[in-house]
Order: sequence, then structure tokens, then C-alpha cells
Amino acid sequence: MLQVAELNQYYGGSHILRGLSFEAKPGEITCLLGRNGVGKTTLLKCLMGLIPAKSGEIRWQDNVINSRKPHQRVQAGIAYVPQGREIFPRLTVEENLLMGLARFSGAQAKAVPEEIYQLFPVLREMKARRGGDLSGGQQQQLAIGRALACSPKLLILDEPTEGIQPSVIKEIGAVIRQLAQRGDMAILLVEQFYDFAAELADSYLVMSRGEIVQRGAGSAMEAEGVRGLVAI
Repeated sequence: MLQVAELNQYYGGSHILRGLSFEAKPGEITCLLGRNGVGKTTLLKCLMGLIPAKSGEIRWQDNVINSRKPHQRVQAGIAYVPQGREIFPRLTVEENLLMGLARFSGAQAKAVPEEIYQLFPVLREMKARRGGDLSGGQQQQLAIGRALACSPKLLILDEPTEGIQPSVIKEIGAVIRQLAQRGDMAILLVEQFYDFAAELADSYLVMSRGEIVQRGAGSAMEAEGVRGLVAI
């Protein structure tokens, strides 16, 4: 389980994250919603060790990981799909997926896990194509597949629906739900697309100006007025 307690971060004199506390539990999808500029991506970068937390505690599987470097957090079972996907455009789909096996050694890192191709059949069809030749939706599936290749126990997704056609959004949503239902993976989903988040969320968090201003069960999002809090 991921546990975040009183997390603070600053950029210059600006207080970007203001005492954030929340949990993400195995077998559940925790959706973090909020408008642009409220600190969502900054939070994720703190969770991954890409920027240090100024104060507060990040605890993963009962261990404080504030001082761990990004690759050490990956080794500990945390995977991150950043906003904008950040695939390797000149590498093939298969080569991109193999990059996700970097936490493993030897024979374990030589072949793409069959599960990835089962979750995203289009990646099998296109495994010899360069990543940069894929559509936006296919690149997003590739980015998620690459993250899953490391067999994470926590999957962090930063706006996976951004710039993607509705049919692929539906496919990605089905995969996220399937992963959660296995029961061994915690999923933290950052999203602006309310309908996508509401369909998937087991629990929700709403961020505004660096703070979590509302939280609750995913099934209560509509009744609790979450749509109005995050509408642009």
C-alpha cells in the first residue's frame, strides 16, 4: 500500500503541495482529479523521486521511500506512465516494451511478457513498427504496456486519456479495471476527464491549489458534486 502523509513541495517561493495525505490500496483504483496547475503532476514526480519532497512522508509497503532514487522505486515495484507518454519514437514497439524489463536481469529481460500482448493485442500486431509511427492511442497503450512489463505493484498513470480517440479510451479503461480486479496492484490514476474517472474510481481525491479539498468513494462522485469541482 502507498501511504502519503503531510507532503509539502515548493517551487521558489510558491507552496505547490500543501500537506497532502492519502492512501492507494492494492486492488483499488484511486482517482486524483483537479484542474490544470493544481499540483497533480508535481505530486507524481515526488512519488517517483524525480523531485524531492520538501517535507512529509512517502511510505510504500511499510517502508519510507523519501530518500530512494527513481530507479530504486521502480525496483521496489512502482511504475509511472507520465503525461505525454514519453515512449522512444525511434525504437520498435517490442524494443520499447523490453525497456520496461530493466529492473530484471538475464533471461527474465529477454522477452516481452505474454500478458502485455494479451492486454493490448495491437502491440503484438505492431511490435516491429517504430514507436513514433503509432497513433496517439497506440502510443498510450505502449507506454502502459512498458510500465506493466516491470510487474509493478503500484501503477501511477498521469492523464492517460489526453488526446486519445474514444474507442481507445474505452480499451484502456477496461485494462485498468482488469488490473485492479486481480487484487495485487494499487492504481493511482490522475485524470481530468471526469466521466472516465467516475467509471473506474473505487475512491477519489480532488485537488485544488496544492491541497486535497474533497475525498470519498468513487460511487458517490456524482452525488457529492465532484463534476462541478473539476469542470474546466
